[in-house]
This record gives sequence, C-alpha cells and structure tokens, in this order.
Amino acid sequence: MNPDLDLVLERIIRAPRATVWDAWTDPAKLERWWVPAPSRCRVDRLDPKPGGAFVTHISEDGAVFVPNLDACFLVVDQLERLVFTNAVTSAWRPANPAPVALTATVTLNDHPDGTDYRIIVRHGDPESRARHEKLGFAEGWGLVAAQLAAIVEGAA
Repeated sequence: MNPDLDLVLERIIRAPRATVWDAWTDPAKLERWWVPAPSRCRVDRLDPKPGGAFVTHISEDGAVFVPNLDACFLVVDQLERLVFTNAVTSAWRPANPAPVALTATVTLNDHPDGTDYRIIVRHGDPESRARHEKLGFAEGWGLVAAQLAAIVEGAA
C-alpha cells in the first residue's frame, strides 16, 4: 500500500467469510448494499471472474437509473479476494471514468468474530487520491460497508 496513492477501509464483519463473499458475488444481494441508502442500485452485469464485467446503475428516486460503475474484474480468488478496476470498461475498453479512475482490492480473511474485511482503493496519482478522499471516500465506502455488514450479520 502506498499512502500517497491509496485509500483503505477496514472493519470486522460479524458473519462468515462465505456469507460476505456471497453478498459481493450475487447480483440480488449486491443491489441491497452497493450504493448509499436511500439511493437504489441495479446490477446489470456481475461476472466475478478475471476479465468479467461489473456494471451497476444508481437511482435517487427508484425510477430513473443512471450509470454508476462500468468496470471489470482483474483477479477473483474464491472466498478471499476480488480486484476490479473502472480504468477498463466491462467491454475491455480503456476508460477515463469520473470522478476518478481506481483499482479496488477487496480482501476477506477469517477472524474470530467473523470476517476481517479490507478494501484498498488504488489511484494513479496523488491528485486523484486527494480528489476521491475529498469527495467522501471514508463516508461513502464506509456507509456501504456498514450496509453490507447489516445485511450479512442479519443473515449469519
């Protein structure tokens, strides 16, 4: 990790690792937590394999959905790690996504209380990292991690 380029979110989720993994890889479950409530998410494509698509839309009113994420998975290690980037679209085309290009690594490890959940979001330059932090990385990604935890902890 490079503190000049990367942002990190860590928490313990009180649910088994397989349950957290399932919430990341099942489109119906991902829709329940991927965007900050009360906004709604629609998963258009979720193919958790290297090169697979990760495409979502977001709605503020539940009626009109606009693009949220058009990304692809780079690495998928079953029950352990997901790596995706929005710097390459789901069609494998180079992208210049707004507000920032990023590569995110989601790591799940066993913990005595459930799952040690960690996300590292990598940026190409310090300015992009600073922009993402200023836009509310900690609040936004923290909120969706809390939403994820609430769903999987209720299912555990």
